[in-house]
Amino acid sequence: MSKRPALKRPAAVLACLSVLVLAGCGDSGDDTASDPAGGSESSSETTASGETTTCEYPEDGREAAREVEAPDAEAQAEGTIAATITTNFGDIGLTLDAASAPCTVNSFVSLAEQGFYDDTPCPRIGDLEGFGILQCGDPTGTGAGGAGYSFADELSGDEAYPAGTLAMANTGQPDTNGAQFFLVFRDSQFPPRYTTFGTIDEAGLAVINEIAMEGNDGAHPAGGGAPSKAVTIESVEIG
Repeated sequence: MSKRPALKRPAAVLACLSVLVLAGCGDSGDDTASDPAGGSESSSETTASGETTTCEYPEDGREAAREVEAPDAEAQAEGTIAATITTNFGDIGLTLDAASAPCTVNSFVSLAEQGFYDDTPCPRIGDLEGFGILQCGDPTGTGAGGAGYSFADELSGDEAYPAGTLAMANTGQPDTNGAQFFLVFRDSQFPPRYTTFGTIDEAGLAVINEIAMEGNDGAHPAGGGAPSKAVTIESVEIG
């Protein structure tokens, strides 16, 4: 996935973004998960099946929202993988970027194939000026549930979040990625702290915009809130 120039981020926008995706939505509350020794290093090699990398997925000290196995340590590190999120509003097509975020994609694919995301709510639409996101990936619907493990950021430092970006939520601390992710449906001016790992197709963006048009309860302190009409991920299909 090609990198785009970083968007300008006005100070007023950054002030609210400090709690935008993080407050109540990270899926690991254990700060020890941010220890770089907990999986921030990986090594790459080329095998008969293509380039791979080794990832680490340490337990985050919290009970998983659903019982799942941690992903395999060996991850595809080249090319892209297609995925489709089927919701009660329609399908959201994704292209997962294994070349730039192999450990993130490996986790997402593993959780999807284990049914972790099936029949789960998307608890928040964020829609202040300067950003637009649909947050998903927590089977509890509270914004606090996860898969029971964490993994390291995969950041270049020049991440941008235009409409059509798929990115990971975190707790606000480094290397606290887990199960939750957000779908960007409007150009969003976030600091480069959230691993991007794919893109959303045009039809998928239309579905998310339809969800946003239903409104929300405005209860989230950083903007937006629970969708006025419940949003459910019915399944996530890989390939």
